[in-house]
Amino acid sequence: VQLMESGGGWVQAGGSLRLSCATSKVTYDGYGIGWLRQAPGKEREGVACIKPSDGSTRYTDSVKGRFTISSDNAKNTVYLQMDSLKPEDTAVYYCAADLDVHSGTCSLDLYDYDYWGQGTQVTVSS
Repeated sequence: VQLMESGGGWVQAGGSLRLSCATSKVTYDGYGIGWLRQAPGKEREGVACIKPSDGSTRYTDSVKGRFTISSDNAKNTVYLQMDSLKPEDTAVYYCAADLDVHSGTCSLDLYDYDYWGQGTQVTVSS
């Protein structure tokens, strides 16, 4: 599975960005796509994930109500709409694929992800 992120950049606090993750086609339904981020000096953490086959989603608590993950299955693309951005959202954002979701829910655990994009930088200034 190949993944490529786009849409990162610089924004002032309170602003918005939309990240895109273009994926190669996955030929079965039991997979999930996640957005994970890594800030300088911190461990990589799961932010949001989606199971494209049924649209189910999960979010980490710090972004609930501010970030929205969605998928366009016809375009093999997953989006992360980020609103009300805060300086603490500054990080490299990665999209990744988990091929072992099967009938379960998608995961926010980075160790469940098998394939990764190269990452895109998001910088939020105060």
